[in-house]
Amino acid sequence: MAEQPFKIAVPDEQLDLLRKKLDLVRFPDELENAKWDYGVPLDDVKRLVARWKDGYDWRRHEAELNELPHFTRDIEVDGFGTLNIHYVHQKSAEANAIPLLFVHGWPGGFFEARKLLPLLTSTVPEQPTFHVVVVGLPGYGFSEAPRKKGFGISQFAEVGCKLMTALGYEHFVTQGGDWGHAITRRMARLYGGKHVKAWHTNMPQADPPRVTSNPLLAFKHTLHNWTPYSPYSKSERERMESGAQFASVGRGYYIEQSTQPQTLGYSLADSPVGLLAWIYEKLVNWSDHYAWDDDEVLTWISIYWFSRAGPAASLRIYYEYRALGDGVNQPKVTGVPMGVSYFPGEPVVAPISWMQTVGEVKSLTEHPRGGHFAAYEQPEEIAGALRKMFGKGGPAFNVVPGKTGYASDS
Repeated sequence: MAEQPFKIAVPDEQLDLLRKKLDLVRFPDELENAKWDYGVPLDDVKRLVARWKDGYDWRRHEAELNELPHFTRDIEVDGFGTLNIHYVHQKSAEANAIPLLFVHGWPGGFFEARKLLPLLTSTVPEQPTFHVVVVGLPGYGFSEAPRKKGFGISQFAEVGCKLMTALGYEHFVTQGGDWGHAITRRMARLYGGKHVKAWHTNMPQADPPRVTSNPLLAFKHTLHNWTPYSPYSKSERERMESGAQFASVGRGYYIEQSTQPQTLGYSLADSPVGLLAWIYEKLVNWSDHYAWDDDEVLTWISIYWFSRAGPAASLRIYYEYRALGDGVNQPKVTGVPMGVSYFPGEPVVAPISWMQTVGEVKSLTEHPRGGHFAAYEQPEEIAGALRKMFGKGGPAFNVVPGKTGYASDS
């Protein structure tokens, strides 16, 4: 389990192959005035492909990514052998900093945290600081992918916990959105108390309340559905309507990736333009009017294209989640303080009352802007929510033994 320094170094042959494939692109037709109604507009894809071919400099962006402190480490996963895991480990100058594990989702990666790192690791008077570990999930980016079926949320959680303890962080806190929400929730359930001391999520998701487990909430929800007397606030009703709209027109990707990921994987592994359109759609639709720069998008997509296992590997978490029933009848996480951030651009969010069935919500923040990729879109907002939760007077202050994040307490 020895740590090894790591540098991203895509071979020239892979860059040459990408250029050849971009030269051979065949674009589909498009209806008049289709805009975003049918998916990503043709003009957007043509512009991005032209930039990728003739203006985008991967080596420059690779060098910028390599300014982060990258490492790899072999981690033994019960029943699945050893996986070589890539991660970024950015320490604060303050030795008393709080260890924090950042867990990404799809279609994200370790690079989602690049703007957040300097905010969390900086020493600010009267504010807590953090030692941040950004794990590259198995099958994503430069982490090795599982080779056996059945690698589910518990195994991803095991990787996260073993990584942190291998780094010497016996007690730590977590932050995650998208799959990071499911993984950090499982970590809090499996390792809460012993290792995980608190968790924070920017993806407030919860199942509708059931009569068997939450009869009062279920009754109130029935009122919302069948009477004019809704128990939910105006903002909660609007979010629920938005979520219903997303379920109607925005979940096609989920159905495909959770049922036939290998079939889709051929297209994403063989066509850089197909991969670009598949992910670019989510970057635009799931963010809160974030002004994506073309090179930002292309770096994001390039990391998937050049990933160690290829882009198809990143889809399989969806299949395993469904096949293993990882999201069915999840018990409430108790004994571990939970923080929740609500961002207006998140496609699907649960009412605040539902989140109380997920964990012990001790910190709640309503943000004025930001979407699904909150750490990248609005890093100051995420950093502020974490400082509020773990700072003096916050509900999780001093939750990690001997680690308050304040220099005066060293």
